[in-house]
Amino acid sequence: MRFEYLMSDKFSHSSFPLQIRIFKISLQVPVSDTRWDWLCEHYKPASKVPAFLNVVDIAGLVKGASEGQGLGNAFLSHVSACDALFHLCRAFDDDDVTHVEGDVNPIRDLEIISNELFAKDLQHLESPLEKVKVLVTRANDKTKKLEYDTLLRVKEDLEAKKPIRLDTWNEKEIEILNKFLFLTAKPIVYLVNLSEGDYIRKKNKWLAKIKAWIDENDPGAVLIPFSGAFENKLIDMPDDERQKYLKESNCTSNLDKIVHTGYKALQLEYFFTAGSDEVKAWTIQVTHFEGKYVFHHSHSICFQKGAVAPKAAGRIHTDFEKGFIMAEIMKVADLMELGDEAKVKSAGKYRQQGKTYVVQDGDVILFKFNAGAGLTAAKKK
Repeated sequence: MRFEYLMSDKFSHSSFPLQIRIFKISLQVPVSDTRWDWLCEHYKPASKVPAFLNVVDIAGLVKGASEGQGLGNAFLSHVSACDALFHLCRAFDDDDVTHVEGDVNPIRDLEIISNELFAKDLQHLESPLEKVKVLVTRANDKTKKLEYDTLLRVKEDLEAKKPIRLDTWNEKEIEILNKFLFLTAKPIVYLVNLSEGDYIRKKNKWLAKIKAWIDENDPGAVLIPFSGAFENKLIDMPDDERQKYLKESNCTSNLDKIVHTGYKALQLEYFFTAGSDEVKAWTIQVTHFEGKYVFHHSHSICFQKGAVAPKAAGRIHTDFEKGFIMAEIMKVADLMELGDEAKVKSAGKYRQQGKTYVVQDGDVILFKFNAGAGLTAAKKK
């Protein structure tokens, strides 16, 4: 799926005013990377596979969704199935685009969605909290004490309108929370859809107010202004006309920034396999991010940062992990600086690593394995 689809009329001019876009670790939208571009130019492979971000567009959320209004629980179940959110705020006036609340007010819209997510989490918490409370207080099950205490903290956070992701949790607490897929534990990237004119002028009456709301209610979250109308115009232009228009308007597309920010919100990195047959980026999911433990919301094909080389090999093929012998590794930055593998080897920067090597972002890896291990399953895509 091309990312331009998300900036089509359906995306930028929907009658649904309160929209959340969901992105998952299953992959579709290519993530631009000059390192991957360089590897493709250098090896000229038959197959080129970049890192991807899957972006799923769903219907709008209305006030009362947690109580079944609008698409209600069906919508919120879709949110629960995701890993992170693009929260789209409409900040443009257009008489041809109706608003269910009657007028354009992104602050009100932010409040509605935020309140619905809190309400749904409180509903979701009620039953498991009551069950574990009985085990701890009546059955004296000491093994459930940490879970009970953790869920009590969750309840306090939600009642105080504090997203679960903003609290500080240790590793054992994160393991407990990951079982419940709480909506307010998911990272959010805020996208503000402006008119083409406001985007080019870099001015909009709502932007400062939206930023203030985010700083108060979701401190540290990223805000990205963009214009669906502007992006639509770029998509329809021939390349030479597009470059001329960008120069004249002194503007650039924000699509790459949106994709990269979404990728970072999911705490993703990747290593490369590279050769004349294929250049491919393989995704790594981080377990620790900026000093905090990371919530994992899905059963994705990514492996966690901190995984050793055999686990990385298993991403390509399960039998690569079973028969792992070694990994030959060079840094893509070294390869780009020195020009080719021979020079990387001459500089002593091409290394053989064993089973305990921890894979890093930007590693270019050749795995060696015992073919006698079987190759019983198909290679992963």
